[in-house]
Amino acid sequence: MGTSVMLLQVLSGSLPRQFCPDLCLGNSDTVLTLKTHVKYRNKRYSAYVQSLKSRVLQNCIGSCGNVIQGIGKLSFGKSSIDRFQFLTCSCQKAESISGLTAEEGNGNWLVDAKNKSNPIKGEVNSPNAIGFQEVQPLQIEKEGLPSNNNLNQGGVGGKTSRKAKIDSIEDEAWKLLEESMVYYCGSPLGTIAAKDPTSSNVLNYDQVFIRDFIPSGIAFLLRGDYDIVRNFILHTLQLQSWEKTMDCHSPGQGLMPASFKVRTVPLDGDEFATEEVLDPDFGEAAIGRVAPVDSGLWWIILLRAYGKSSGDLSVQERIDVQTGIKMILKLCLADGFDMFPTLLVTDGSCMIDRRMGIHGHPLEIQALFYSALLCAREMLAAEDGSADLIRALNNRLVALSFHIREYYWVDMKKLNEIYRYKTEEYSYDAVNKFNIYPDQIPPWLVEWMPNKGGYLIGNLQPAHMDFRFFSLGNLWSIVSSLATRDQSHAILDLIEAKWSDLVADMPLKICYPALEGQEWRIITGSDPKNTPWSYHNAGSWPTLLWQFTVACIKMGRPEIAAKAVETAEKRLSLDKWPEYYDTKRGRFIGKQACLYQTWSVAGYLVAKQLLQNPSGAKILSSEEDLELVNAFYCMIDNNPRRKRSRKPSNKSYIV
Repeated sequence: MGTSVMLLQVLSGSLPRQFCPDLCLGNSDTVLTLKTHVKYRNKRYSAYVQSLKSRVLQNCIGSCGNVIQGIGKLSFGKSSIDRFQFLTCSCQKAESISGLTAEEGNGNWLVDAKNKSNPIKGEVNSPNAIGFQEVQPLQIEKEGLPSNNNLNQGGVGGKTSRKAKIDSIEDEAWKLLEESMVYYCGSPLGTIAAKDPTSSNVLNYDQVFIRDFIPSGIAFLLRGDYDIVRNFILHTLQLQSWEKTMDCHSPGQGLMPASFKVRTVPLDGDEFATEEVLDPDFGEAAIGRVAPVDSGLWWIILLRAYGKSSGDLSVQERIDVQTGIKMILKLCLADGFDMFPTLLVTDGSCMIDRRMGIHGHPLEIQALFYSALLCAREMLAAEDGSADLIRALNNRLVALSFHIREYYWVDMKKLNEIYRYKTEEYSYDAVNKFNIYPDQIPPWLVEWMPNKGGYLIGNLQPAHMDFRFFSLGNLWSIVSSLATRDQSHAILDLIEAKWSDLVADMPLKICYPALEGQEWRIITGSDPKNTPWSYHNAGSWPTLLWQFTVACIKMGRPEIAAKAVETAEKRLSLDKWPEYYDTKRGRFIGKQACLYQTWSVAGYLVAKQLLQNPSGAKILSSEEDLELVNAFYCMIDNNPRRKRSRKPSNKSYIV
């Protein structure tokens, strides 16, 4: 109690602050109750910084190069001096790396990725640092793609030039990712959405988006740079909704913001002193004013990935972090009028953040929801207060997996079954539970569906099936094991069979096919940005490369992802890393696409890192839980459509 009272006094300014804000966040016994607009006042701890400078300078004498190297790594966990040297080491100002000083804020963050010490454990990073067996890099001789061995041997002629070209693309990508970084009180906090030096119309692309930062965070984790991800997790937790309002309405408690921005504002009563403020956006300033459902789900997924990658479980064990997880779960598991185990959301509440007819139960949200539930169950501390929540979580996992696998799945066999549906059935044993009319099967799907392969449809509601193929939802269903193993392979089979439609000249179509004509006018409201084969209306998004790569590696088929990465490498750098591409084959840069889009850069880097070290994919993927499988087949036995053998289950699940 005394700790909480003193913390509130410090945050309010009634006590002098004599420690770095980052250290305050690192206290595992601290419960952060002040959530919104947390302000760090540089003026109040300036006296302490001055006193610390003298000690740091003494250590700098004769070893300034080492200090600069430490600054480049931004490692704050080695010693008490190292934790402050980025803020206080003044001897590096004139001779800083790339000519940047600590005061310049968002600059290059150069890290030696080969021999970087683990700031958490104090040991050299390796694939085994996250507890995985060493996996050999991908070697490919399929589809005419040269293997990594050939590329790395520095062969004659074309192989040598190709390797040099790829290396230069990767170097450029890392440079762009580092330049997009945002700093808060001298510490790295996230990456802005885009940094196009040729455009003055930034809109909100100069903010840090939670969903956009995920591939950036994964790229840093795979490289062994943990501090920026840790800072991101803890600072965004403080922005979690407690009292934020939008047009006099409060979002649900536990909602995470869509984005935030670091602002420097003057201190009241002192025209020379300033403070940095985190300004969150919960959707009240967004186009369409839609609250982000996926932000909290991605936050939980990144939190688990951080723990698995760094080995630092102290972050997820903190009281405030445990509270944040529970608040997100309670918001998602709250009772309502909806009868389905899927999560009911509005249009524009996820990656497709404009009106595209995905309101209701879009697949993307269900896959992220399932993944977040699994991650949360793994991280929640076992205590009396969590028992009811974990029970509800387990029940939801069983019901959600059954619902998606049974009712969202479509292949040639299922399509023929829907074609012969009887309608207006009334009973508990009805086969056509959602009263789907066979005439809803679109003509394009009859010709498009391959004999081998299938996918999870985009949405399911009473008397409505959205048969469009949505890439992120299907890929993350593979990663999270929401789809069965057979279904996961079938999804990849379909992508291979329909490569010219879903990948073509630039991976990867966000959805297929596009809404056109009268359908586009009605569903999108004649959205000029979502014209057919553009943006969210079947545009091609390079950032989807990283989810595609994780899914392919999990299913033991990395050569498919490597082929897509090779396709992207031909154009991404030349086209200045666009946000998305237009046309059926992705041949044109998107008509309103931002250039130097950060998650296009990060998505490529994550894909390359994972292909070189496939074991890294395990920080994101989830294996199928045997108890969930048994419960799933219990429900299958009660399904009138078919009977299946199963292993006996000793547990009962309330659905």
